[in-house]
Parts: sequence; structure tokens; C-alpha cells
Amino acid sequence: MSLESVLDVIGSVLILIGASFTLTAAIGLVRLPDVLNRMHAGSKPQTLGFLMLCVGLSLVLRDGSATAMLAVAACLQLVTSPVATQVMAKAAYRTGQYRADLVVDDGDRERDDRDDRDDDAQNR
Repeated sequence: MSLESVLDVIGSVLILIGASFTLTAAIGLVRLPDVLNRMHAGSKPQTLGFLMLCVGLSLVLRDGSATAMLAVAACLQLVTSPVATQVMAKAAYRTGQYRADLVVDDGDRERDDRDDRDDDAQNR
């Protein structure tokens, strides 16, 4: 078996795995209960799937200009996806567009810890 056929098989497998991750992300966007869960499904598996698709395509195509374009697209995906996810999370939290029964508010936990420390200091 030649190197080109091995690269074609590896690239095809990566493309299939990337497509399945992307499909899983799309299903998660439709099926999950609130915006925070949907945001997670839309960012993590979608990004990993896209990166696997890019690597698989670069292995199958084996063209310098196509690989460069795929590398630029992958870098842009890695830069923009976390920023967009963070902005969506802040907007959802500020407007209350999430299920409160699924979220633990760390602000409440920090206030409780501060109150406990203040009570301990007063008892000494």
C-alpha cells in the first residue's frame, strides 16, 4: 500500500469523524433544554468536528494552497468560537434566559463563603 492511499484512508476517517461530531453538535442545538446547554453543544463538538474536517481534507487534497486556506479557517474557528460562546453566556445570564434549576450560581457561593468567614471572625 502506498503512502498516498494511507493518507487517503486516514483523511477519509478524519472527515467522517469530524462530520459525526458536527452532526452531534447540530442535534444538541435542537434537543438540549436551555441556552447554556445549547451553547456548549454549539461550541465544543462543532469546533472539534470542524478541526478534524480541516485536517482530513488537507490530508486528502494534499495541495499547499488548500492546506493554507484550511489552516486559516481552523485558526479563525479557534479564535472566534470561544469569544462568541462567552458573549452568548453573559447575555443569557444577564437576561435570565436559562433554567435556574440547572445552574449553580458561583456568586451566591462566594457570598456565603464571605459570610461564613465574617461569622468566624466575629466568634473569635
